[in-house]
Amino acid sequence: MHKHLSIIILLSAFLSGCANNSGSTQGNQQMGNLLLAEPAPMNQRSQLAIARYSHILANTDLEDEQRAQLLHQRGTLYDSVGLSGLAQYDFNLAIQLKPDLAEAYNSMGVHYTQQMDFIQAYEAFDASLDINPDMEFAFLNRGIALYYGGRPDLAVRDFDTFYNRNASDPYRALWSYLASSEIDKPQAMIELAKLRKNLDESNWATQLVDLYLEKTTESELLGALIRGVTSQQQLTDRLCEAYFYLGKYHSARGNRGIASNYFKLALSTNVFEYVEHRYARLELNLLRDEANKNLTDELQTQ
Repeated sequence: MHKHLSIIILLSAFLSGCANNSGSTQGNQQMGNLLLAEPAPMNQRSQLAIARYSHILANTDLEDEQRAQLLHQRGTLYDSVGLSGLAQYDFNLAIQLKPDLAEAYNSMGVHYTQQMDFIQAYEAFDASLDINPDMEFAFLNRGIALYYGGRPDLAVRDFDTFYNRNASDPYRALWSYLASSEIDKPQAMIELAKLRKNLDESNWATQLVDLYLEKTTESELLGALIRGVTSQQQLTDRLCEAYFYLGKYHSARGNRGIASNYFKLALSTNVFEYVEHRYARLELNLLRDEANKNLTDELQTQ
């Protein structure tokens, strides 16, 4: 298997610039043995599909509903290859042609969240759920928008709804915890420990929950991550997820330099369609804003 997986070991010097961060010594040691992802290549099948959809849209007389569906599908493909501006343009056109297309509102809401335009995001997700109350991932996406928009109490409700649709999913448990910890961290840890009992032991990401519960280490997490991996793409996908949640883990502990590097690593995977990739850049922006604020405060006190 290792012949097919281009696993690169990150040098300890990678984080030399983060040595001044509190609590960074242990994190540096962990990152000194970090697996680096091989960036996912641009998906050729997606590119060909975009070309086919574009040809149909340009050369075929379509009903508005058909055109809206094709625009949304092409927008989703644009998103999957990192062309977010073109994706958002298609989603907007789809909504204009078919105002009851719940999927397009959901997709637009994700883009608004990434742009930190939270009011627009809330409205888009509300519209999506008004049209289709059973759209499961709209609860996740609205919860994320509420979480980043500074409304964790409302985010918890959506994350709990999302979690209850599949109580064995560790990612759902993690998002519920992340929002709850903004309200009452000790109680959030207690609740996460309860959710842990329901999680799928065969899902490697359950180890992420164990990390947050302080029941495993980062080294053990990386060991669990590579078990059962059969392709480079599968490894890259897992690393995208791991990098993001490790970034959140260190950010919550004040290790801003380490967190920043993890979020950059998540972005480097090019797994554009993953939630973790989508919000890694937003996390980086928040860390920069916090650093700038701290610097301004220091200058004002001098």
